[in-house]
Amino acid sequence: MSSILLSAKNICKQFSGVKVLKSVDFELATGEIHALVGANGAGKSTLIKILTAAHLADSGSVTLEGQTIHCKTPKEASEAG
Repeated sequence: MSSILLSAKNICKQFSGVKVLKSVDFELATGEIHALVGANGAGKSTLIKILTAAHLADSGSVTLEGQTIHCKTPKEASEAG
C-alpha cells in the first residue's frame, strides 16, 4: 500500500464572489499518476495553482508528506517539494 504524499482537504476558493472551488479534496499517493479532467471552468487550473501557491486558498489545508504546509509563494512551494 502506498503512503499519501500530498493531500488537499476542503479547499475553497472564490474570485469576485464567484465560488470556483467548493470543499475540494484530493490525495496523491507515492508512485501514483493522476489526470485532472473536466469542463472549462471546473477549477482544474485553480486547484493546481493553489497546490503550487500561485493562488492562496480561502480555506482548507494542504499536507505534504504528513506535514501541513502554508506556502505563500510559488518559490516557497517549490522549496517545500
